[in-house]
Amino acid sequence: MIDQEQVHDHRIVVGVDNSAGAREALRWALAHARLTGATVEAVTVWQVPPMYAYAYGWTPTGIDEVDIARYAEKALAETVAQVLGGENYPVQVTTRVVEGPAAQVLLAAAKGAQLMVLGSRGHGAFAGMLLGSVSQHCVQHATCPTVVIPG
Repeated sequence: MIDQEQVHDHRIVVGVDNSAGAREALRWALAHARLTGATVEAVTVWQVPPMYAYAYGWTPTGIDEVDIARYAEKALAETVAQVLGGENYPVQVTTRVVEGPAAQVLLAAAKGAQLMVLGSRGHGAFAGMLLGSVSQHCVQHATCPTVVIPG
């Protein structure tokens, strides 16, 4: 049998959706990265839910995806700035905005990463759930260790 060692880069992927849980996850990831010498990649995912597009009569050409992506970029930048608090933080932070289903995008982003960090519940969760559907899906299918930070 050939010994195959899984190689991870020194990157921590954090799902950021402008929720309190995501901010806590980002804070935790930054602290962990500082201790381990890792970098942090903050990822925001956006998608127009198909039921809204159908309900409001939007068509794929009627949605201004550029505006949605710009809004997502702005929200991500503001969240990262808020968590960093204007400090010159000793951790390299990169940001990325991607369109698609949140769990799938985050799992793809975390391939090869040292760690994935998520908030326990984001904007789409039902009250009282311990884990949101995205967090639960990522925990079950991630190819790297995954930490879920409680709110």
